[in-house]
Amino acid sequence: MLDRIDLQIEVPALTGEELDRTIPGESSSAVLARVLAARERQHGRGSLNAMLPPARLRDVCALGVTARRLTRDAVDRGGFSARGIARALRVARTIADLAGEAAVNEIALAEALQYRAYETRRLVAS
Repeated sequence: MLDRIDLQIEVPALTGEELDRTIPGESSSAVLARVLAARERQHGRGSLNAMLPPARLRDVCALGVTARRLTRDAVDRGGFSARGIARALRVARTIADLAGEAAVNEIALAEALQYRAYETRRLVAS
């Protein structure tokens, strides 16, 4: 069932000291502008990333050598299924869109794979 959830992350509780620190973050209006620009890129490709059919997914997520190696390792060593890789590719495409990147690079893919790896880490720890 968790294989169908795109983002799986563990968020540890903050300590009192961490909670007391105030670090200015990105403004909501700046985040909104990035999200709207990313959605425009997706609409320009004809579909939101979450709705990309598998045949189009490989086209809009054309991977370089290092990124392809990451996907192979995720399958061979990380226990990712084909469905899990496809979902990670959609998330990686969104990460690249939010960063204004035309291509999905290994950094965006690694981040997306990390979000999906929570289930594997949780099962190993049990």
